[in-house]
Order: sequence, then structure tokens, then C-alpha cells
Amino acid sequence: MSEIRNRRKIINRKALVSELEALVENEPKDQWRQGLFTHLNTAYKKGWNEVKRRFFEDAEKGRQSAKSLSFLTDQILGTLFEFVVEHIYPIANPTSSERLCMVATGGYGRGEMAPYSDVDLLFLIPYKSTPWAENVIEYMLYVLWDMGLKVGHATRTPEECIKLARDDLSIRTSLLESRYLWGDRELFDIAAKRFLRRVVMPTGKQFVEEKLAERDARHRKMGDSRYVVEPNIKEGKGGLRDLQTMWWIARYLYGGMDRQRMTKEGILTEAESKQFRKAESFLWTIRVALHFLANRAEERLTFDMQRQLAEFSHYRDRTGILGVERFMKHYFLVAKQVGDLTRIFCASLEEKQQKPTLLDRFRRTKKVQEFAIDNGRLNIVAPDDFKENPALMVKIFAVADKEKLDIHPDALRLIKENLKRIGSRVRRDPDANEYFLDILTSPNQAEINLRRMNEAGVFGRFIPDFGRVVAQMQYDMYHHYTVDEHTIRAIGLLSRIEKGELTAEHPTSSDVIHKILSRRVLYVAVLLHDVAKGRGGDHSVLGAEVAEQLCPRLGMTPAQTQTVAWLVRYHLLMSDTAFKRDLADPKTIRDFCDIVKSPERLRLLLVLTVVDIRAVGPGIWNNWKAQLLRDLYYAAEEVLLAGHASQGRQHRVKYKQEATSALLTNLQEEERDTLFKRLNDAYWIAEDAETAAQNIRLIKATDEAQRLIGVSARIEADQDMTKVAVYTGDHPGLFARVVGALGVAGASIVTAKIHTSRDGMAMDNFMVQNSEGGAFGSRRQLDGLEQIIVDTLLGDVKPKERLVKKKMFGTRTEAFKIEPVVLLDNKASNRSTVIEVNAKDRPGLLYDLAYALFRLRLSIYSAHVATYGERAVDVFYVRDLVGQKITNKVRLRNIETKLLRAADGLPIFDRKETGSKPSGSKSSVPKTSGSKTSGSKTGLKKSKDTNKTSKKGTQAQ
Repeated sequence: MSEIRNRRKIINRKALVSELEALVENEPKDQWRQGLFTHLNTAYKKGWNEVKRRFFEDAEKGRQSAKSLSFLTDQILGTLFEFVVEHIYPIANPTSSERLCMVATGGYGRGEMAPYSDVDLLFLIPYKSTPWAENVIEYMLYVLWDMGLKVGHATRTPEECIKLARDDLSIRTSLLESRYLWGDRELFDIAAKRFLRRVVMPTGKQFVEEKLAERDARHRKMGDSRYVVEPNIKEGKGGLRDLQTMWWIARYLYGGMDRQRMTKEGILTEAESKQFRKAESFLWTIRVALHFLANRAEERLTFDMQRQLAEFSHYRDRTGILGVERFMKHYFLVAKQVGDLTRIFCASLEEKQQKPTLLDRFRRTKKVQEFAIDNGRLNIVAPDDFKENPALMVKIFAVADKEKLDIHPDALRLIKENLKRIGSRVRRDPDANEYFLDILTSPNQAEINLRRMNEAGVFGRFIPDFGRVVAQMQYDMYHHYTVDEHTIRAIGLLSRIEKGELTAEHPTSSDVIHKILSRRVLYVAVLLHDVAKGRGGDHSVLGAEVAEQLCPRLGMTPAQTQTVAWLVRYHLLMSDTAFKRDLADPKTIRDFCDIVKSPERLRLLLVLTVVDIRAVGPGIWNNWKAQLLRDLYYAAEEVLLAGHASQGRQHRVKYKQEATSALLTNLQEEERDTLFKRLNDAYWIAEDAETAAQNIRLIKATDEAQRLIGVSARIEADQDMTKVAVYTGDHPGLFARVVGALGVAGASIVTAKIHTSRDGMAMDNFMVQNSEGGAFGSRRQLDGLEQIIVDTLLGDVKPKERLVKKKMFGTRTEAFKIEPVVLLDNKASNRSTVIEVNAKDRPGLLYDLAYALFRLRLSIYSAHVATYGERAVDVFYVRDLVGQKITNKVRLRNIETKLLRAADGLPIFDRKETGSKPSGSKSSVPKTSGSKTSGSKTGLKKSKDTNKTSKKGTQAQ
């Protein structure tokens, strides 16, 4: 620990020992324990704070701090050990079994401790435990626990260590980095020699295999990508544990190996050893800062900690990119370096472990084009090949893909050394561009080889626009991966859809993709759809400009270039339309088709949209989104093929009613037709047959029971959601009351479809999820959802009061600052004003917006709810009380102002202002003694004079 400066300022052990000697001399023995604790605790806290001060004020590196904390702990433990064996449990003539050695293991054994790391200790005893050893250990542990240290400990004999290490990989690893602290040195040496001779030497190959398998399992647990946006700096892919795994393996195989010896043995080059050192230094600095800033043993770079770490590291915002995104890009580039080192290290180790055979001299005799197959991997023939022909650095990946081979570590090293040779001449080379397109559109392993190409640095050098988004994260809760990783995953999904591997999940896309005229157009569009992120401005527009420049270089025709540019420009069009607009409104479909213009573009856009959403991350795609995209696709296809929508619309209504009839075989035809006629065309366009059948059953059951309110909640298992249907007389505040009730029940609304029957009854359908993003799973939970909606509509539950309490609890979204935006559009619909609210998601947001619309005397005709991580996008189709659009500019500005306040959770009206007020605390539905819950149908029996109005639209509260 020679790199620790001014050690005595961290802890003056000599002074500490003098204090304890004075304690023994001046205080009675029953006061020694308290005095010992006080002196040790004071010294430890003082030293700990000095290490923290040096880290923040003197800008010490994290690894120095880790070593300083280890040194501090050593001195505390040594002082404690000596005090206990000399003063508390002294033994004048110890027997051969009364010997004890204290050993540091784990990270502490390496002499590296993060501020809140555990202290891992092994107490070595020669034979079975004695009362003296048990007393000493117990006394020490209680003092350490009283000091607040997290101590992991074990008491074992050398023989027990050997036996356990043979069977347990974690114990074997822990002993590998054990370090003598205090006590019987001979005992430690015996254990170390036996461990080396009986465990390490016979099990080298087994240890490497198990350690790499352990690493792979750890990666899978942490997300199996070094590009997840909230990475674990210790256990995640590309984190400290990966560097430590390299060190463990090298130490196990070669003995006390350090980076210098790795270089001497040829396992790492000088440049790679330098990379190792820089990556280790960066990761340790961030880990130590993370512990200090979080005031706990935090290993995840959570969104809130990312912002603090970016400020600590002096990263500032720049045009188009936040300071926190710049910091995380640095982190991901380091994680990528760790991945490169790990891959090269493992391949080099495997090469060195290969025993020479008579066939070795003929290993390079088999050639594939300009390359050699070297020990099962693709390699170059001569060290100067890349220097003389830099295009081979692209071609080697194309050949590896075609031959299904990995690339030799020697070739990867030479690629790194020659990367700068991939310049404008190589980029303009038609052959090199053809090789690249072969990799991109390969039916073999496009995703794997593009990722290898990216990690080797060739991808970004050959396509500089892609290089700009390598390791580019987006600081939000929606995108799970960096832009480059997201893009490569999207290409992998596209390949799987084309090969028919995802037919069950994506039947429409799997069918449509084989009708597309140009595969290359689709693959290049997926490659470029996010290429302009982080530049400032609209990345879709900027990306289209990149496509116009790049596609001709890739050998694409003007028509193909135009189509790729169009797809990049409008790659969000289909999802925005499907998720944020009313697909039952004919103008929605017409406006969409006016932009798309052709069936070929529609097919391309559908597949691009699907892989883009799927590649965002786990849990983002669901069957509900799939259904909306399918509905939009088929509605648009009818218009684009037929040239008009009216005939297609009537056909869809008729088809939907026939499909619904097939699910209602227990109804007489006359009764069924009567029920169908109560629902207008917009309803039949918006709802699928299964939902329509459920709604018809609910309407029938509610009417027959003469109930005022019918509620049905059922699980949609294939969509991880719960479908909630509400049928009752349409009245002001209905939508908001139901939304509020669902919020009180802990339900998150995924989407809402609002309908009013021809006889003035509301038939509203909601898709909801629980707080964990799944369906409400039990009948008890479903009954609870139904009952709380009824209670709310009757006024027994007041959502506003209950939701205010929910808002008090913190969420992950607190790390984000999002200014709300309200957009009012009178062109998107012929009959309604479309209001889109973008705001930070929070409990009760939708209720607050709906309540504001009610107070503003607006009727909601359609609502569409979308959540993108921490950002909510809620869209309402509204009209005034006489069923007209809102066109008055003053009123439009007032609506915008009030909704902005509602989005921020502020009161929408001052006391002096007036607005429509709720009708007391009770519902406008008269309450009678008939309020019951009966299975999935809940409500009150009807009075003869209720629900005679025929109001269209549902007013929000």
C-alpha cells in the first residue's frame, strides 16, 4: 500500500495504542470494553472522513481511496486483535490448539474497499475450535458490529478451507485473494501452501470454465448487456467484476500475477495493459463516489445518482446532449473497453492453454478467401494485411458471418492498431460497402457480427454517423439501452421476423415482410432510424438527411435512397398515430394515408415500427400495442388499396358485428340486433370482437337486473393487463370519477376507450395494470376494482383526497425534470378538438387532467393514454357542451393554461375564478338501497325516471 500518502493523518496507530494502554492502566476492567469501542470508533470515523475529504477535496482517485480505507480497516482490526488477546483473554502458556490467525478475504483481501463495503474475515484455527478462540472472535465481532461495520466472517481450520474450496467456487475465489492480517503467521502459511498444492494446481482448467460460466450467469442476471441505462458498476457487464475475473483467472493459472506480468506473458499487450489500468481507475473512482454520494453500499448507477455523478465529474450540458448523457457515454465507452479486454484475454488464454500437437504447423494451411483459419478462428495471413488493404477490416466480419466463425484475438488486436486507416478511401470503396451490406442483411448472424464489429470499433469508423451514437444513452426511463445497442437489437429482431422465428408474436409483420420489394431498404432504414440522436433538433429530420448522403455510398439507387430517407423521417408516425390518436375517427386514417401514400411504404413502416418498439427494452411491447398497430395497418391498407375509406369502414363494421355474433350464440338474433344497434359505428371500429361481446353481455346483464351501474373486470393474460368495462348513464364527471377510482385502487391506465350509445348510455373500456406492470391477478382484486368504481360513482369514495395521499410517496421519476407541454389541434379531427398533454408521469395525473377538462366545461369523446418511462402523453378528443370544436382563441389559451397547471398538480382555478363545479360529493347517479356487487356486474337498480336523457359525449371531472 505504498501509494497511500500521509498515513498517520488517516490513522495514527501508535497514538491509538497509547490511548488504549492508558485505558488499561487508569480504568477498571469493566470499563475497558466501552473505552475500547469509543477509542476505536473515534479513530475509524476520523480516518474514514479523512479519506472522504481527500477524495472530494484533493481529487484522489477512487482506487487510492479504496486502498486507504483498507489500510484504515487493517489498523483498526490489528489494534483490536492485539488488545483482546493481550488484555481481555490473555493466555500465558497456549497449547498447540490455542492459536489464531485473522485473514482478510474478498475485496478486503485484495486491499480494496469501497466506503460501505463489507469487511470479509476468515479466522484460522489449527484444529477444532477452543473456548479461548471462540471468546476472542466473539468479543472482536461484537465491537466491530457496535462500530457499525458489516462484517462477513467464518472460522475454519486449514483442512476445512481445502475441503470447502474444492466444492465451492466462491470460497475458492475468496481464498485466492486472501491476505494475512494478524495473529499466527505460520498457520496462514500452512493454509496457503495447502490451498495452492491441493486446490489450485489440479483445478486450473475447471476454475477457468466455472469462472467464465459464473460471469455469463451474472451478465444474464444484470441484463446481459453492458449498455443498460442503469448499469451495475460492480456486477454488470463491463464493470469491475469483469476486470477482477480476468485477474482471478490469471492469478489462478500463473500465481501472483499483476498487469506487468500479464504483459510479459503475452496475455495483454502494453496498450491493453494501459487500457486495463485506466478502466480500473475510472470504475473505482465512480464506485467510491457512488458510495459516498448515496451514503450506502449502492452499486447501481440509478438515474438520480447519474445526475450527481455527472456533476461530480464536471460534465456540462451541450447542444443536443445533456451533461449526464455525456458522463454516461464515458461510462459505456469504458465498459466497452472492459468487454474488449475480456474477450481478447479469454481468447489469448485459450490459445496459451492449447497443448502443441504435430498438426500445429499445419494450422494455417486452410484458407478462406484472403484469411486463414487459425485454431478454429478467422485470422489474417500476414501482420501487414490490414495496413496494406484496410478494407479487409470490414471484409473479415463478412467472411466470419458467412463461414460462421469467430475472429482470432490477434486479428482483433491488429484491427485496433489499424482502425485509423479506415478513412474516406475505404468508405468510398464499393467492395467495402458491399461487404457491409452483406453483414447488415445477412440471414445468418447479423446481430452478433454487427455487435462484434461495433465492439471492435470498425462499425463506427466505417459509418461515422453511427459512430456518433456509440455508447449514446438517453436520459429517460423509457429507453433501456444505448442508441447503438438499441439499433443492433432492432436489426436482430428484423432478421428473426424475416426468418419466421417470431410468427406467433408478430403474425402480421411476419406475413407482410415477405411482400416487401426491397430487403435492403428495410434493413438500412432500421440501421439509420435513430442515427441522428444527440445532435439537437428533430432526430427524424436530421436522420433523413444522413440517409440521403449515406445511401448512395452504400450503392443504393435514387428510389431506394428516397424510400430509406422517408422511412427515417417518419419512423415514429405509425406508433404516434396508433397510440395517440383515435383510430375510429376517419380523418385519422385519411391523414395517415396522405403521408404514407403507398402500400409498400405502409408495409415497410409497420415492420420498422414493430422492431423499433420491441428493441427499446423488456416490458415495452405488449399485445395491446400490437392490436392498435394492426388496426391502423389494416384500416390504412383498405384506403391505400381501394382509394377511399367509406366502403372499407362499413365493411369493417359489418365484419366486426359478425365476429361478435359468433361469440354470442346464446342470444336470440332479434335481441342481439337490438343491442348492436344501440352502439354506433365508431364503437364497432374501435373495439375488437371479444371486447364487444363482453360489453354486450355486461349491457344485457345490467339492464335485466335493472341496475344503474354495470362494471366488469377481467384478466387479459396474454397482454399482462386487466380489462375494466363500465356501463352506466352518461353524466358529467363520469370519466374522471372512473379514472380516479382506478388510481385509488393502484391501477395504472394503459388506454381508455370512451363510447356513448345511441340512447345516452356510457360504455367505457379501460386497459389497466398494477403497480408492477402486470394484471390484477386474483378474483378478490378484480372484485375490489369493480367495487371501488361503484363506490366512487356513488360518491362514497372521493378520488381527489385519496390520490393526494398517494402523491406524497416518492418515485423513480423524481430524478427527472420535465416541463409540461399542452398542444391543441383543430386539424386532426373534423368534429373534435384534439388536446395532447405531455408531462411527467405521476399518480393521479390523468385524474387531474380529466378534472380540469370537466371544470372547463368540455366533453371528452375519446381518450388515449401512453406512457414512455417517466413521461406521460395523454390525448383527449373534446367538444364544448353543444358538441362543437373549441375555436375561440381566448378560450383555447385558457384551456392550455389550466391544463399546464393541472399537469403540475396545481389548482386550476383561483378562488375568484369560476368554473363548472362537481355536483357535491355525491354522484349524479341517485343512490338507492340496491347497491350490490354481483360477480362481474356491479351497480344499482334503476329508478323509473333515470337515464332518459340522450347526451352524447362524456364530460370529464
